[in-house]
Amino acid sequence: EENMTVTEDFSRVENTYQMEAEVCIIFSDFGKMQNVCNLLIEKLGTSITISPPHFYHTPEAVDTLRRQVCVAAVGNTRRKAQEVCRLFGQSLGKPLLIKEEETKEWGGHIDSHLLNPPDSLTLQERIQNATAYASCRVFAVFEIKGKENRRNKLL
Repeated sequence: EENMTVTEDFSRVENTYQMEAEVCIIFSDFGKMQNVCNLLIEKLGTSITISPPHFYHTPEAVDTLRRQVCVAAVGNTRRKAQEVCRLFGQSLGKPLLIKEEETKEWGGHIDSHLLNPPDSLTLQERIQNATAYASCRVFAVFEIKGKENRRNKLL
């Protein structure tokens, strides 16, 4: 309910009363939004007008994206270091230093948005324009463990 506002307008037209209502809902799930729109159209038919959606990212969602991208970059770095160690018959130890060097964020194809007014864009174009991307470059130093002597293992 905190993500929904309803504005109602009652008026009298000759001997009847007319009510118009505007309902604005903030969805965090695109699928749920589509289901609600389809249900409203199914139940109310031509008496309802559904405006095109407006997409945006909350600061919390952008922060979560940044964190996920950084964690994925560190994981990728560790896996690559493990592969290099295996190539030389070594084993990867604990990380000694992990440093986030660069983070980039960008949106969808903004140039198509500038050429066409927002109302003329298709739903797919709106989604593409609202999609957020991020990349992260990390620097990591890992401990490398040498080969263990098999004779020492047996003792």
